[in-house]
Amino acid sequence: MNTQNTMAFSNLTDMVEFILLGFSDLPSLQGILFGIFLVIYLSILIGNGLILVITKVDPALQTPMYFFLGNFSFLEICYTSVTLPRMLMNLWTQKRNISLLACAVQLGFLLILGGTECLLLGVMAYDRYVAICKPLNYPLIMNHKVCVQLVLASWVGGVPVQIGQTYQIFSLPFCGSNKLNHVFCDIHPLFKVACGDISLNEFSVYADAVLFAMVPFLLILGSYFKIISTILKLPSATGRSKAFSTCSSHLIVVALFFGSAIIMNLRPKSTHTEGKDKILALFYTIVTPMFNPLIYSLRNKDVIAAMKKIFQI
Repeated sequence: MNTQNTMAFSNLTDMVEFILLGFSDLPSLQGILFGIFLVIYLSILIGNGLILVITKVDPALQTPMYFFLGNFSFLEICYTSVTLPRMLMNLWTQKRNISLLACAVQLGFLLILGGTECLLLGVMAYDRYVAICKPLNYPLIMNHKVCVQLVLASWVGGVPVQIGQTYQIFSLPFCGSNKLNHVFCDIHPLFKVACGDISLNEFSVYADAVLFAMVPFLLILGSYFKIISTILKLPSATGRSKAFSTCSSHLIVVALFFGSAIIMNLRPKSTHTEGKDKILALFYTIVTPMFNPLIYSLRNKDVIAAMKKIFQI
């Protein structure tokens, strides 16, 4: 028993870095991929940055809905900045090594910000529920103090749990290959190079997913069930159309984010392939944040009007 413990400790201390293989199997496309991801990252920064600015400076957008949208745009910038800069560096330098500490920090922030996104999307659904189902009480219920408290709870609510989750994963002994066939440090690739029994860790990951992803998702579904029921009872077709338009952007974002995340994390192990895992991981960490500004701006007259003011169109 002592020998096994010594070997496990030795493996853990010897593993000082990982190698993120990323797209190393496509050597002729490294430059093209760098260009594509650079354009995506810049569009995320510019698009979400613009949404963040106009929700802060335009007097017409000083409402709870746009307060949450501004926070969501800032979150998307942070979320993608955890993974994309290192991906770009790896593609540019062709050096794919990442230290154990840097990998743990990346995974920790990814889990924290991912949990924050789930909670914030739930808060945004609750805001739409109150606005449509309880319009007379909306200013009282969603006052500025409550909005700030809901945003703070979304940002910090999952921090202790996600830090504990990260610590638990990196307390595992890693042995054998130090190559992670993924584009960033993620849970499933790390489990593949971990030694010993990881069943407890897997249970912890699923429990974490239920708490910070499935529960908010179910609350969002419940909110929209009541919202749609209320909208359908409106006597005016114009009123129904206007009410639907205030919710459609949020629904599309929810479908994109939760849809890809659920497929990624809840599908059977037998269907997992490294190529599919990379694509799905990129989808919910990069593609969705890229489309969010387009979804909210193209489908929102207030946002379009605010942009026209800024650019004096």
